[in-house]
Amino acid sequence: MSNHLNLIERDRVAVAGIEKLRFFPLAVVEGEGCWLIEDGGRRLIDLSATWTACGLGHGHPKIIEAMTRAARRPPGAGGLSAVHPDSVGFAEELLALTPGSGDRRVYFGHAGTDANDVVLRACRRATGRRRIIAYHHGYHGGMGVAMRVSGVHIEAGAEADPDLFLATYPNPFRPHVDGPDPIAASVKASLDEIARELAKGDVACLMVEPILSDGGLVVPPKGYLKSLHALCRKHQVPLAVDEVKMGLGRPGVLHAFQLDGIVPEIVTFGKVIGGGLPLGAAVGPAEILDGPAASALLTMAGNPICTAVGRQVMRTLIEEDLPGRAKESGDHFLAELRKCQAASDVIGDVRGHGLAIGLELVADRASNKRDRKLAQRTVYRAFELGAVVHYVGGNVLEITPPLTISRAEVDIAVGILDQAIKDAQAGRVDDAAVARFAGW
Repeated sequence: MSNHLNLIERDRVAVAGIEKLRFFPLAVVEGEGCWLIEDGGRRLIDLSATWTACGLGHGHPKIIEAMTRAARRPPGAGGLSAVHPDSVGFAEELLALTPGSGDRRVYFGHAGTDANDVVLRACRRATGRRRIIAYHHGYHGGMGVAMRVSGVHIEAGAEADPDLFLATYPNPFRPHVDGPDPIAASVKASLDEIARELAKGDVACLMVEPILSDGGLVVPPKGYLKSLHALCRKHQVPLAVDEVKMGLGRPGVLHAFQLDGIVPEIVTFGKVIGGGLPLGAAVGPAEILDGPAASALLTMAGNPICTAVGRQVMRTLIEEDLPGRAKESGDHFLAELRKCQAASDVIGDVRGHGLAIGLELVADRASNKRDRKLAQRTVYRAFELGAVVHYVGGNVLEITPPLTISRAEVDIAVGILDQAIKDAQAGRVDDAAVARFAGW
C-alpha cells in the first residue's frame, strides 16, 4: 500500500467520522505558499486555503516567527484568570482596525463558532429578548446556539433554536420573486419579511453573512446590507455581521461589510485571523460583551501563542496590503473564469469580490438547473489534475485561495478548473471513486 493510501486508511480507522467533510482522497504532508504537497512530492494548488483559515498561505515566515517567539517563554496558556501583553495588545489593535463607535470590547475564543455563539447568547442576556433572526442556507458555526441558527445545519437535519426566524437571503442569480425586476423585488421581499419580524419587538439580534458563503457563495445586491442595517437601527436591534469566512482582506477590502458602507454594532472573526491556529474574536458594545463574568469560559481562549499570531496576521494584512492584492488577483481570476463561462454551457454564473469567488455549475444555461453531480465530479477531477477546491450550496465551486496567490498561479488554477469542468461534463471521472466521499 502506498504511503498516501496508508495515511487515508489510518485516518479511516482512527479519526472520528463526525468531524470529517471529505470531497476526494486528500492526504498532504507539507504546505508551501499557495501549494499543498502530497507524500511523494505531488504539488496541488490550494484554492480553498482550508476553508479560508490559511489565508496567508502555508508557512508564511512572519507567522512562523511570531509563533516561535511566543512559544519560547509563554506566560501561561490562556487569558481566563490572568492578563498578558498579547491578549491586551491584540484587543486594542482589533478595536482600532474595526470601525465602530462608543465603548466597545473584544471577546477572544477558539473559532468563529464560539465567537458567534457567545455573541448570540450575550445579546439575549443584554436585551432581555429571545428571538434571533438569521438566514436560510446561512452558516455560523458547528456547535451550540451558533449551530442551531445555521440554516445549512438545520437543512441537514440539525435541531433549530426554538426562538429562531430564518429569513430569505436575496440571490441575484436565483431571485425568489418574479416580476419585471426580480432582483429588486427579491430584495424588497427579504427586507419586508425581516421588518415584520423586527416590529414584533422581541428580537435580540440579527446575524448576517456579508457574503453567504457555505450556502453557495451568494453576493447580495448592492445596498442590501445598508437597508438591513437601517431596519435594525430603527428597531434598536444589534446587527451582528459574521466576517469569519469572508472578511479580513478576502473580499478586496479589510472588512466585507465595508463593501456596502455600513458600520455594524457587532463583528465576528475567525479562520484567517489565527493564521492556521485556533482563534476567533468578536468586537461589539461593552453593554453586550462585558458581562456577566465567567459566562463564556474557555480555559485557553486568548492564549499567548494564538493572540501573538493573530496580532501578526493583522499586521501582515496591512503591511503587505493583502486586501489590495486580493482585489487585484480576484479581478483577474474573475475575468479569466468569465472567459471560460462564455465558452461553456454548464457554468451558470461566476460571482464574487476579491478572492471570494463562486462558480455555479448547472445542467445547462438555458434552464440554470443546479447540477450537484457535476460539482462533485468537477472537484474530484480538479484534485486529480492538481488543485484543491470544494463546492458549497450543492453546486457552486468555492474559490478562496490564499490572499498571497500570484497572477501566474491564478492562471494555473483557471487552466485546471476549466479542464476539470470539461472532463467532468464529458464523463471522464470515475463515479464509483467520487461516491466514496459525501461532500457538502
